[in-house]
Amino acid sequence: MSRRVRLYDIAHARAGDKGDVSNVSVWVEDPAHYAAVRRELTPERIRAAFPRLVRGAVEIHALPHLLGLNIVMREALEGGVNRSLNLDGHGKSWSYLILRLKIELDPPSKTRVR
Repeated sequence: MSRRVRLYDIAHARAGDKGDVSNVSVWVEDPAHYAAVRRELTPERIRAAFPRLVRGAVEIHALPHLLGLNIVMREALEGGVNRSLNLDGHGKSWSYLILRLKIELDPPSKTRVR
């Protein structure tokens, strides 16, 4: 049986910015959850979850050997640090927003490790 969890229960994240581009790196803690996170976090999902915040393209770069995803969101900082009146012009809150998304985990494997 699969289950829905908030991403922050199984991963952590770091955010960065350059101009009006925000990027969030999501790092999955358990390799057993990486496939589910990779499947659930798509550009379409990010745009649908934050339609008023992300106005440009969304790209997701997988780093499977590190259990990571780098999410790049263009036109996501209301013009960037020097143009925005937003209290979070650097986009640090993006980590929190993305980690609050719920994802469907894969059912546990029935294979026993000995």
